[in-house]
Amino acid sequence: MRHCSLFLLLCLTWSFFFLGTYQISSQTEVLLQLRKLLEYPKQLEYWNDQGLDFCYLSSSTQVNITCQDNSVTELKIVGDKPNKANNYDGFAIPNQTLSDIFSMDSFVATLARLTSLRVLSLVSLGIWGPLPDKIHRLSSLEFLDLSSNFLSGPIPPKLSTMVRLHTVILDHNFFNDTVPSWFDSLSNLTVLSLKNNQLKGPFPSSLGKITTLTDLVLSSNKISGEVPDISGLSSLLVVDLSLNELDSNLPKMPRGLVVAVLSNNSFSGEITKQFSQLSHLQHLDISINLLEGAPPAAVFSLPNISYLNLASNMLSGSLPHHLRCGSKLEFVDISENRLTGDLPSCLSIKSEGRLVKFSGNCLSVDAGHQHTTSHCTEANTNKKHSGGKNVVILVCIIGGALVFMVLLAFVFLCVFRRFCPRGISEQHLLHKAGPDNSVAGFSSEMLTSARFISQAAKLGIQGLPACRPFALEELKEATNNFDNSAYIGEGSHGKLYKGRLENGTQVTIRCLLPSKKFSIRNLKLRLDLLAKLRHPHLVCLLGYCIYDGGQDNYSINTVFLIYEYVYGGDFPTQFSENRSGKGFDWSERLAILIGVARAVHFLHTGVIPGFFNNQLKTNNILLNEHKIAKLSDYGLSIISEETGSRGGEIEGDVKSRQMTRFDDDVYSFGFILLEALIGRSGSARRAALTQDEWAFLNNQEERLRVVDAMVMATCSQESLSIVVGIMNKCIHSESWSRPSFEDILWNLQYAAQVQSTADEQKMDKASFQ
Repeated sequence: MRHCSLFLLLCLTWSFFFLGTYQISSQTEVLLQLRKLLEYPKQLEYWNDQGLDFCYLSSSTQVNITCQDNSVTELKIVGDKPNKANNYDGFAIPNQTLSDIFSMDSFVATLARLTSLRVLSLVSLGIWGPLPDKIHRLSSLEFLDLSSNFLSGPIPPKLSTMVRLHTVILDHNFFNDTVPSWFDSLSNLTVLSLKNNQLKGPFPSSLGKITTLTDLVLSSNKISGEVPDISGLSSLLVVDLSLNELDSNLPKMPRGLVVAVLSNNSFSGEITKQFSQLSHLQHLDISINLLEGAPPAAVFSLPNISYLNLASNMLSGSLPHHLRCGSKLEFVDISENRLTGDLPSCLSIKSEGRLVKFSGNCLSVDAGHQHTTSHCTEANTNKKHSGGKNVVILVCIIGGALVFMVLLAFVFLCVFRRFCPRGISEQHLLHKAGPDNSVAGFSSEMLTSARFISQAAKLGIQGLPACRPFALEELKEATNNFDNSAYIGEGSHGKLYKGRLENGTQVTIRCLLPSKKFSIRNLKLRLDLLAKLRHPHLVCLLGYCIYDGGQDNYSINTVFLIYEYVYGGDFPTQFSENRSGKGFDWSERLAILIGVARAVHFLHTGVIPGFFNNQLKTNNILLNEHKIAKLSDYGLSIISEETGSRGGEIEGDVKSRQMTRFDDDVYSFGFILLEALIGRSGSARRAALTQDEWAFLNNQEERLRVVDAMVMATCSQESLSIVVGIMNKCIHSESWSRPSFEDILWNLQYAAQVQSTADEQKMDKASFQ
């Protein structure tokens, strides 16, 4: 009997080992088959069948595989075949899609063999054809992103059975049926993004029933008709219905809305007072519609509004002289309407730090860009009869003028190129400089063809000037010849000076000593790529100056980077200065952390190639006068001495290092979260934090001993637990277990939403008592 039991135990152990080995082998086979079906994209060159264990591969911005219990749970691939076609007939396009032998049906059937898959992101891979119904076989799927491909036909109805889905992103495809009415069957749906397709028909009223939605993006389609009341979507933060054919009155919006983009439609009627009650609203764009009446004055004074665009409507009447603007309002556009009277003082050109556009009205200011008062009053009197006609005529005139200007510019450019070749100095820079070494994984081809895959940078940066080259004399004048009084300090990337340009703009100037392995041409390409990084939560690069030391030998002596000056100091300084009871409460810290996470997510995914190893630490989180977070010292790895020294690395090593950098940003951000929780000393105690302290941080009852008193006094335990949980994942010892910045951002926004709900309940309870 004893021998029999031993034999059964050995058989059982052997069977578990065999099944585990078979499971790994089977999944490896599936992944290699997917690589074949995708026609061997260069992003998967390092996949091979020589015993590669995919579950232990390092992640990169192009490829990420995550496993749990030896089962693939996350598959993310970003290719290099973005959707650039204006029209698509449903068949393969040479050099844009996969070949005509590609079968979407076979591809999805192969994917379905990854039975534990929870996250699937296949972007810019040239996948084409209708999305088959068998996609529902991925029954464990929670996150689906198939954007920037060539998918056509209807969105498959079987998708409605995938009840675990919380995120559906099908942007930049060619789906051409109606928006399905069954999305409300996805009880966990939080993000629905279908922008830039060819969807048509009415706006489905069922979308107004999905109370879990946080993001609803249906822009750039052909959706028509009426938008129902969506004020019941209590979790909704972002709604974008722009560039459609919607023609109802403006819909009612939920109280917690942060971003509303409804431009380029045919919305009519007045801007209701309900918009004046959206206290969380930061970005409102209802331009290019048919809205009438006077805009509610309270919209301008919303506590969090930073971007307000009411342009190109039929708004009339005058704005109150005592109009009050919100403290965070940075951009206002009321141009091309029928407004009369004076311009309120808070919207005048003297308003510091606020960009205001008001041309094309009948206001009593800036007469050169305003119509006469009679123009607006007559238009209002006859709007029922001739309003539409006047708009058409105006559009035709403006369109004709634009066409004429474009033609004139084209002729000028041709003449200029024919008779005015580039100057000798620029030719020397581009042709006599040394060889273009490819360092940090950025070849010259990648640098010149870098492209954005995100539109996030367009929000809140409209007033920033374009990046330009500076002369050294300008910088000397701005800093009084780099006088000690202008010296701010010295960081890991060189000295910092504060200066004032000739036009009065205050700037921060960084002095860099780059690697001598860069040619001037290569460095200019890198600086031009760095200049493309524009985001509301990044310190803006205004320009640069390349100095060769006056040797005229085409070698680089010094590089100066000119940034916008951020007035409010850095994050940890605010901690130390505010210990007298004025410190940031939990909601304010969450807002700062969310801003930084958005910035880093943009650096990783908003431009190809992405920017990694971004020196993330609290000292590099600056706060402007409105306490809006701006990240500094980002992207400098592509021109720093450290990166330049790797010019001789082979391609495989470069890819490996890029994957490591991806993890470095996540890991470093984990300690930023830690410092926000326990105060200034957190960053200094990365290695010294004891197991007891970790235990206190993860135990609700013991957190009082570790967490900052201001946090404990102003947070809800549920919100705090969410942040502690994502922080633990960020500083996990195994890099493959760390989350993406998309996951980090989602968790922080959810924590902020939970905290906001708790604060509202607390206020309601206090007022009731």
